[in-house]
Formats: sequence, C-alpha cells, structure tokens
Amino acid sequence: MHRGFRVWVSALLLGLLPLIAGAHKPSDSYLGLDWQGDRMTGRWDIALSDLEAAIGLDTDGDGRITWGEVRSHHADIAAYALSRLQISADGQPCSNQAGEQQVDDHSDGAYTVLSFSASCPAGARSLELRYRLFADVDPLHRGLLRLSDDRGTRTAVLDPNGPPQRFERSASGSAGTIWQFLREGVWHIWIGFDHILFLLSLLLPAVLVWLPPRWLPAPRLRDALVDVAKIVTAFTLAHSITLTLATLGLIALPSRLVESAIAASVMLAALNNLFPLFQGRRWLMAFGFGLIHGFGFATVLSELQLPQDALLLALLAFNGGVELGQLAIVAVFLPLAFGLRASRFYRRVVLQGGSWVIAGLAAVWFVERAFSLKLLAV
Repeated sequence: MHRGFRVWVSALLLGLLPLIAGAHKPSDSYLGLDWQGDRMTGRWDIALSDLEAAIGLDTDGDGRITWGEVRSHHADIAAYALSRLQISADGQPCSNQAGEQQVDDHSDGAYTVLSFSASCPAGARSLELRYRLFADVDPLHRGLLRLSDDRGTRTAVLDPNGPPQRFERSASGSAGTIWQFLREGVWHIWIGFDHILFLLSLLLPAVLVWLPPRWLPAPRLRDALVDVAKIVTAFTLAHSITLTLATLGLIALPSRLVESAIAASVMLAALNNLFPLFQGRRWLMAFGFGLIHGFGFATVLSELQLPQDALLLALLAFNGGVELGQLAIVAVFLPLAFGLRASRFYRRVVLQGGSWVIAGLAAVWFVERAFSLKLLAV
C-alpha cells in the first residue's frame, strides 16, 4: 500500500474527529400552524439550549436556565424567532404577532413554547414560508412543520439555509411529505455520528475472519457480503420496530437513558472488535442494540403530534430514508474495506486503531450523556 494513501486516510479520520466528538441529537424546532380563512395561529417549540447558544438566556452564568430567566427574555425570544420566520399568502406578507410563552419538556430537554398569530390577505390560496431560525449558528438545525387547514394536515421539513417552501390550499401535499421525510431520514443517519460509528464498528470485521489470536482476511467477497447482509438486516429490523412503536406513542423512554444506551452500544461494538466475543453473531448485537437506536431516531417524529394518517406517511418515508442512508454507507465502505483487508494498515490502523478511537469517544459520550457533563470542548 502506498504511504501517501495511508497518510490521506489518517488525515481524513483526524479531520472528522472534531465533528464526531461533538455528536448529539440534531437540533430541531417544532412549528405548528393552523390556517383558517385569513387568520393563522401558531405554536413554536424551540429548545432552550439552542436559544442559549444564539441569544443567551443564562443571565447569572450558573450553567442552569431557570423559568425566571426565560420569562425575563420573553421579548428577546419572540423578536429573535419571529424575525426568522417570514410568512406570505398569495405573495403578500402576513403580519406576525407574538402571544404568551410557556415552557414544555420534550424528550431531549426543556423548550420554550411561543404562541403567535398572523394576519394574512383574505381568500389567499397559497402560503409561502421562509424559515431562517439558527441559520447563522447551527447549519444542521431543522424545523419540523405541521400545517393544518380546512383540508387536513400536512408536514414538511424546514431548512434554514434552503429556499422558501410553498403550500397550496387545494393540494394534499402527500408527495412533498414523502420526499421531504425520505430526505430527512437520509440526512439524519448521515449526521448521526453515533449511529454511523455503531454501524461501522459492526462492519469493520466483516471483511476479516477471526482465527485466534488474530484477524485474517476473508477469502471471498461472498462471505463478507453475507455477513454484512445479516448485520444490516438485523439493525434495520430492530430500529424499525422501536422507531414505529415510539413514534406512535406506544412506548416512551427518557431521552437521557436512550442517548446513554446508544453511546454504550457504540463502545461495546468497538470493543468487540478488539476482544472478540460475538464473532459470527454480530447480527445479534446489531439487533439488540438496534432496538435502542430506533428510540433515538423516533425523536424526529414523535414530537410533531401529527394525526394518524399524516404520521404514518411521515414515518414510512423517514424510515425509508434511514435505510437508504445506511445502504449508501455500506456501498462506500464495503468495496474499500474488502480491497484493503489483506493489508497490515487495515488490520492494525483501521480495525484496531479505529476501534480504540471509537470506543474512547463513545465512553466520553456515555459519561457526558449519563451525568450531564461536557468533557469534550468542540
């Protein structure tokens, strides 16, 4: 193997470490709009932790955001949020008016609940939303929209750095919902570094065979493909089960427990590559821990409070996107890994070195999530 290629791969891994080290639940806000006639009412749930990063809520700097601090910043919160949401009807701007604010607990922490109203031109048939919340501080942020009118409920994913989104009163929006949540599922798995590292930890040995006391290259591509197919199928089946149950509200687990368990699963999967216990049965590990990862995926949809028909459509599309995102990772990983499997670089640097790095990062995530600490400043 050329030394230049090894250096390039190592530099790529080191470059990704700051992003991976900061793995957390993607930032979301939940925007509900009820459009009736020329009036619109809205409820906007925004994470206090995101607002703290954007405008500062912790007045006394003690690391905690109290209700008093939130209340004292109501005007700041409303001004900041509503200035980043432009609503137009038939090309004419709607005027937004902030209402009362409350605080509500979501699966990942406390959110401010901003109520507001918008006055739009009478008889309007189309609506355009320009969403810019946190566009300047968090490029990964998304707004999850629930839009209700006299024809039903539609959903959409709002990208602060994307173009305005347009909605017609006469359209059902089903095709748009499918495409947007399909894309969001792909995006969610690609920025979910803990999910990616769990999957990669299981895939790294797929092109090798464990013959104590060492790993040896798998003789045939077919053997690696069968192993990968078992792992991906088991992981897909498991997280699809819990994603569905959690999204439909049949099972609910505390966010801290779920996120801590996901970090533990990544650590154990990586350690299994260094001290093999589940060789030939990694699909069992993929299934067991995949049940936990499904709860992590579910937070995207479970907070939207959609009616059953809209929820099922969004759920199917989102889950399909997650699967496509996984398959894309496998499609890139497997040919490279199989081509490198016989090299000392792959077995020493990629498998062993990579597994140690993954296990170390996951251990830090576990402590941070389980005990609400911040150990990595990234």
